[in-house]
Amino acid sequence: MDWTPLPDLVCVTLLIFAFASVSRNSQIKHSKVWLAGWILIAAHFGASLFLKVSGTVANVADWIALSSLSAAGVLFVWSAVPNRQKISSRWMTASLLVSGTLYLGLVTLASPPLWVLDTSAALLGALPLAVTLMTMRRLQRPERWIVVVLYALLAVFALAVQPRANGAWLTVNALLFVAYLACCIVFWIAYRMKTTGAFLTTGGFLAWALVFVVGPLTQSYVPQAHIESEVWNLPKYMVAIGMILLLLEDQIAHNRHLALHDELTGLANRRLFCDRLERALARAQRQGEHVALLLIDLNNFKQVNDAEGHHVGDEVLKHVSSLFLTRIRLSDTLARTGGDEFSVILEGPVTRQQAREVANALKAMLAEPLEVDGGVVQMGASIGLAIYPEDATAADALCIAADVAMYSDKNEVKDFGRDGRVDRVS
Repeated sequence: MDWTPLPDLVCVTLLIFAFASVSRNSQIKHSKVWLAGWILIAAHFGASLFLKVSGTVANVADWIALSSLSAAGVLFVWSAVPNRQKISSRWMTASLLVSGTLYLGLVTLASPPLWVLDTSAALLGALPLAVTLMTMRRLQRPERWIVVVLYALLAVFALAVQPRANGAWLTVNALLFVAYLACCIVFWIAYRMKTTGAFLTTGGFLAWALVFVVGPLTQSYVPQAHIESEVWNLPKYMVAIGMILLLLEDQIAHNRHLALHDELTGLANRRLFCDRLERALARAQRQGEHVALLLIDLNNFKQVNDAEGHHVGDEVLKHVSSLFLTRIRLSDTLARTGGDEFSVILEGPVTRQQAREVANALKAMLAEPLEVDGGVVQMGASIGLAIYPEDATAADALCIAADVAMYSDKNEVKDFGRDGRVDRVS
């Protein structure tokens, strides 16, 4: 037994528990893929304990250690590419896992003839290229082509060096180098090193990749130099800390978003709405323009919520917010300012007539039955309109004017006949 990797195994295991604890509340959906990658790194260190055992056990341990290290790199790449849930991305990941594991198995578990190694090495580049060519019409991303080019160059390198002494082991180091260089490039594209966590993760992957170049060169040209194994493992911990920071940074950003946005619909909440209204009025005052405020109250929402349950009510609110977003401009603000109340800020240049047209369009959207959760809901809306500076010159007064207009409109609303009933679609 070789107990040298034991401290690293313990440290990585502790990092896995810390990572799992942080990722539990993270909004990063691929954090589970990261966790799977780190479990493979732990398997790498666990298998390394048996490398000095003689016989078949050492060969199997070597294969597990190297395959786990290679597979972890592939998972990290997959986690950072867009559209990773697409079937083509899954095929690409599977091709990299299968070809890498097969090649490492041939090198460590057997002594195959050169043509078998060459065939396996060719698959390192051929399988990803085949997947890419078959799925070109479905997905074309620069990350995909970067990975394909790297593994194609790896295959060419392998075919060139394998006839030499220890050529297969040079290819093994090249395989691991390519896996973690791809991690570095893909993470750089995904995060652009905007935060400390992104910088540490991307830089850590680069250092991790260089280990598989600097290590063999040091052994070949400076054999007398003794470098502790912990030094070679530092990039792993750099990446682990960077990923944990990415999870924490994402949680902080999510909390900031929730402080200013409605959790259900993703729209601005009352706090952000009030801030934007104050800013809009200040700009309008400086530029001598108008600001229109629409206050929207959904008719029959309480009946739907009570009769069909909060789940249907939530779906109605999300559906309504999506409809409204299709009608207003990007420069305007749509906010959910109450349970079934929405507010719209229409910034200048805007006239009362234009604001009325927007209000009528929003009403028309809700006049049509809404298909929600397998049923049809008849809603409707009451809308109040107030214009700055004609109806009020202060934000609070403008809101009051719009509120009064909304209740006046609500009193004029005719009976829709359905009373919020949901007709189930068979």
